[in-house]
This record gives sequence, structure tokens and C-alpha cells, in this order.
Amino acid sequence: MKLVEAIETYIERKRSQGFEYSTTGANLLALGKSVGNLALERLTAREVSTFLDGSKLSPRTWEQRYLLLRAFFDYWLARGEIAVLPMPPRRKAGPPSFVPHVYTHTEIRALLKAVHRNKDESACCIAPLTLRTLLIFLYGTGAAVGEALQLLVDDVDLGKGAITIRVKRFRLSRTIPIGPDLKQVLNEYLDSRQRQITRTPHFFVTKEGDGLKAATLIHTFQKLRRRSGIIHHEASVEPRMFDLRHTFAVHRIAGWIKRRADLNRMLPALAVYMGLTGLRSTEPYLSLTPERFRTQLVKLSPQRCRRRWRDDPKLMKFLSQLSDDHSGKRSGSSAAS
Repeated sequence: MKLVEAIETYIERKRSQGFEYSTTGANLLALGKSVGNLALERLTAREVSTFLDGSKLSPRTWEQRYLLLRAFFDYWLARGEIAVLPMPPRRKAGPPSFVPHVYTHTEIRALLKAVHRNKDESACCIAPLTLRTLLIFLYGTGAAVGEALQLLVDDVDLGKGAITIRVKRFRLSRTIPIGPDLKQVLNEYLDSRQRQITRTPHFFVTKEGDGLKAATLIHTFQKLRRRSGIIHHEASVEPRMFDLRHTFAVHRIAGWIKRRADLNRMLPALAVYMGLTGLRSTEPYLSLTPERFRTQLVKLSPQRCRRRWRDDPKLMKFLSQLSDDHSGKRSGSSAAS
């Protein structure tokens, strides 16, 4: 089989599974243009290395492309089209270039307390109740800011205690369960929103009833953060609104470690709950947990567990319900509880 044919076949298979595979597919096609339409079995690690190192890529992008090519060749290795993987040695991971800010519980309370001071700012287009609800929503679900801004009223089913988060990336959406506390907060906000005259189906709206804009929201949050006395830590980047997503993950993991929960079971569930790519993608958050949990973390580390998440039927059922794209099924248990 020729390389270009193998790439096109692989891309078509991914798209048939519901993945958009536009940018990712373009990276694979770029490999074919770089090395030529060789027979797949004649491709060598040197040629793959030349392709990877041919343009100036950040360490993260290089790693992503390396893993993409590895998955592509693994696919054809399993089908007998190649005898060995034509992959060069993997680069050693360097120190992380960015460490997100993990808000403390005290900082979260300070943010929520400072929200009420927005009443004195007539120029602010976001009502205090809206801003407070949005912050609690981000912290309580681990949703990204963009996902919250795209949330529609029809996506919030408070009767069943479930929220559908729709994302365009890979054409995948997820329905997540929420706890009673968050449900009550959202219900109070929805009662207030229904008394407004709105022109948008979006769940979070401005005082004028329009959908929130990302730039306006981020600007408002930065003013709120400074008013709360929360300044940047060792990192060069100041704490962001998006860091509430990281905080959600770290606080959930810290709580599980404290209760000696099975991280081998919970981390994959958390990944699907947050809509992350790859069921092991929450593991980097382990390094951000408080230092006092280090001993427990060593004992509970997924790498030390013999029992893998795929062997847990109940967890697999839970994951399939959360990641169900169009069936509308809801799960009665929460990964964030």
C-alpha cells in the first residue's frame, strides 16, 4: 500500500467515527507531501524524523504530531501493512513552559464575595447574579469558558440535573450530571433570567439580554480578580478565568486522594466529564495537587494499580453515557462528586 492511500484510508476511517479530522488530517497529508508517495513499508524513521524536525515547532506541537504519527503507524502495523514502526526516538520531556494557577478555596470565596461590588459599576454589562452564577458553573463543572458562553437554555435540564455541553471540536458533545448545590444556583439564576427580555437562546446573558462576549467577560473577570486581591504566583502569567477549569480538576483529585479513592477509576471518569482528549489526560493535574498529598499520591498512583479502568464494567457504562453524543441519555452519578 502506498503512503497517500494509507493516509486517506485512515482519515476516512476517523471521520466515519465522528471525528472532524481536518487539521489532524492535514498534518498526515503533509507527511505524504514531505516524503513522497512511497510504499508504506519503505518509510523509515529517518524520513519521519526529517518531517517532524523540518519546521520550527513548539515542544508541545512536536509531541502532538509525534503521537499522531505513532497512532497512524500503529494502525497499519496491527493490520500487517508494515513490520516495524518507522518512528524516531521520542524527545525527552522538558520542564513545563506554563503552570496554571490553581485557586484556593479562600480565593474562590473572595471572588464570589467581590462580585457584589459590581452593583456599583453601572458601566458593567454583566449583572452580579450572572457573573456569580457563571463563576460557580465553571468551578463546579470544569467547563471551559468558551463552553459556558455557548451554553443554551435548552442545554440545561434542571429536572434531571444534567447539562449538555456542545463543542464543535471533533463534533463531539457530552452530557454531564450536576450536584444539588449547583442545580440550586442555576435554578435561581434561571428564574431571574426568565424575567428578562432576551433576544438570544444562550443561557448566560448580559443585562440587556444579549449573549455574553468572551472579551467582555474576561475583562470583567480580571477587574474582579484584582479587586479580590488575587495576584499572580510564581508564573509570569496572571491568574485567568480559564484557570477555574484547572482548579476544578485539582480540587476534585485532591478530594479523592484525601478520601483514598481509586484514582485508576476516577481519573478516566474525570477526563470524560471534562471533555478532555484521552482518558489519561487528567494525570498531569496530579503534579498540581497540594504537597501534603504526596505520600497518598504515591500509593494511589494509577501507574501502581494493576486493575485498569477498562476492566471496570460500571465505569465503562458511566463513561459511555457521559460521552454519548446524540442519544440524550443522562447519567445519575457525577464524576465531580
